[in-house]
This record gives sequence, C-alpha cells and structure tokens, in this order.
Amino acid sequence: MNILVVQESDWIQRNPHQQHHLMERLSTRGHEIKVIDYPIEWTSGKLLKKREVVNNYHKIYSDAKIQVISPAIIQLPLFVYPSLIFSHWKEIKRQIREFKPDVIVGFGIVNTYIASKIAKKEGIPFIYYWIDVLHRLIPEKRFQVLGEYLEKITIQNSTEVLTINHKLEEYVQGLGATNTCVIGAGIDLNKFDPKLDGSSIRHQHNIKENDKLLFFMGFLYNFAGLKEVALEFAEDKYQNLKLLIVGDGDAYPDLQSIVEEHDLKDRVILTGRKPYNEIPELLAAADICILPAYPSEAIMQDIVPIKIYEYMAMGKPVITTCLLGVMKEFGDNTGISYVKKPADVLIKASTIDIMNEGRKARSFAEGNDWNRIVDEFESTLNGVVRIG
Repeated sequence: MNILVVQESDWIQRNPHQQHHLMERLSTRGHEIKVIDYPIEWTSGKLLKKREVVNNYHKIYSDAKIQVISPAIIQLPLFVYPSLIFSHWKEIKRQIREFKPDVIVGFGIVNTYIASKIAKKEGIPFIYYWIDVLHRLIPEKRFQVLGEYLEKITIQNSTEVLTINHKLEEYVQGLGATNTCVIGAGIDLNKFDPKLDGSSIRHQHNIKENDKLLFFMGFLYNFAGLKEVALEFAEDKYQNLKLLIVGDGDAYPDLQSIVEEHDLKDRVILTGRKPYNEIPELLAAADICILPAYPSEAIMQDIVPIKIYEYMAMGKPVITTCLLGVMKEFGDNTGISYVKKPADVLIKASTIDIMNEGRKARSFAEGNDWNRIVDEFESTLNGVVRIG
C-alpha cells in the first residue's frame, strides 16, 4: 500500500509521536510511505527555504524507510503561510501524480485541509487523525477560529476520522464527525521494560538511594506546570525529593532562572533534549513520573500525551493534574494519581506507594502493545482503501 502523510510539524527534528510509531512500523511491514512536513521551528535567515527530500529516514526503528519531503517556504512571518499553502498544494498534487497513494493520512490543519480537498476530488480515501486539538496550539489567537473552521471542513472531506483517545473522539463528534474510531497510543513493551537499570543515570546526577526521583520529559510549554513544581522545591520541605526534567521549550529559560535563583541545581536537574533511544534508561532512573499541566489550559483538556503510556510501561506511578482526557482514558486504580494543581505534586509524591502503584501502571500499559495498535491501524487503512 502507498501511504501519503501530511502534517504541519517537523518530522525529523521533533520528538517521536503517534504518527512516527505507526508509519515506521507500517514501513517495516512493506508499505511505501511518504511524508510531507513543515519546519515548524523555522527562523528568519535565508529568505527562501528550498524544497528538501530525505530518503530512507527512520527515527525509532532501524529497518524503517520513509521519504520525508519539506516543500519550499518563504521564511518571513507575513509570507510563510501563503507560501505553505502554495507549495504544499503543489507537492500534494505532485505526489498524487507520481506516487499514486492508495490512502492519504492527515495530522495537521492547513496542509491537511488541502490534502482532504484534493483527495475528495481525486477519489482517494482520506483519514484525518487527531492526536491533539491543533487549532488551540496556533500562537495567534485570532487565527484559532479559522483553524477550527478548516478542521470542520476537513472532517467533512474525510473518509474516516481517527482519534488517539475517547475524549478527543467526543470533541471531533462535536465538530460534526460521524465516522469515528479511537486508535490509542501504543507502547514498545520490550524497549520500555521495568527491569532496565537506571543506576548509572542516578549516579551521574548524584541521586542517592533514599532519594525519590520525580521525572518529566517532553516539550516544556509554559503551561506545563513545571515552573510551579520547581518553585515548591525552594520551600525546602521535601529533602528526599528530586526532579529530573528531560526536554526543552518555552519554559526552559525560566526553569534555569528558578534553579539558579534558589540554588536548586542538585534538586531540580535540567538535561535539555535527549535522543529518543536514551529515554528508557532515563525513565528507569525515576521513581515517579509527573504531568503537572494546568487543568484549566484549553490545550490540555482533550489530549492524552503518549509519554504517559511510556511512563506506565516502565512500571512508574504517574502523578498528574486533573486533566479531563487523562481521567476519562485511565480512570482510577491504574497507577495514576490526580492532584488539583501543579504545586500539589510534591505533597502527593511524599505519600505515594511507589511499588504498588507502579505494578498497576505496568499492568494497564501491557494492553497497549504497539503490535496490536498497528494491526488495528493497518486494518483501518485496508478498510477505507477497499471502500474507496
């Protein structure tokens, strides 16, 4: 099967998400896959960023072979989106002509709208896959309404709408989706194994045996609640707690300032971004994993970050704020503890039964093996192709 993927994020530079796992595993099963992406973190430099093609790319699985195409864009704030519309429209038409995809899968807004419109005209099955409420991530608030409108039109053009969790499914149904299905996040249970040894990581960062190490990984959004958790360490109430933060992003400079101002370098450890293949060992060093994002933040209302499954697969208890999507997906007694606000994380961490809650977490994660998830996704693709 020839599969064309479109998204408005950088396939190569950003950390692996649902689409990377799915597409790379499908590639190893013999499917031909091309990805049209967008360098979301472009910076003004050369006026024109030329079209780039990377062949036989893989991020996770060494035997995967994916072609990644980044169409040209004009790297100026007022011109980047008009140039994206033109170049991505042209590239999608080119790939339909040359690659002849059996199905197109979209993960974005603008180029996904374009792809859905062309696919409908050409009679190609189109799958719209929601792993986030993307219009809420648009920095310019005035464009979020336009983004939502394009999402609604794309839903109308879609053969099927997939979501990564049940809360998102409710959301897209509210936008008019009728043919929906949940294909949740998966986990590589061999790679994320509770038996992995994280002692060298603990030694490297001077984490003692009686220390409880909290862990967070991912993009450091300002609404992630990490600054509030870090400031709790300044209160000096929890001497045996430490926090390891793996990742970079908007909140990183502020976190650095908090660490320096309050002399927390031995208790709040910032590693920056790390390669994905190092994540299991880093996780193995942890005692408890956290997701302290603000529950009131609209972006966090309907999502379930894939990292929660990775936390749980490693047999780590998870402390999260009362995020609606997470609560609906996992409920109670699954190794996840809920707190009302980020500042409550350390209180909960001091009382949690690590061994018992960790066993519950691993047990839940074992139902989300990637092989089963990819089987389900592949079956969905085959179904829409037959219908088409």
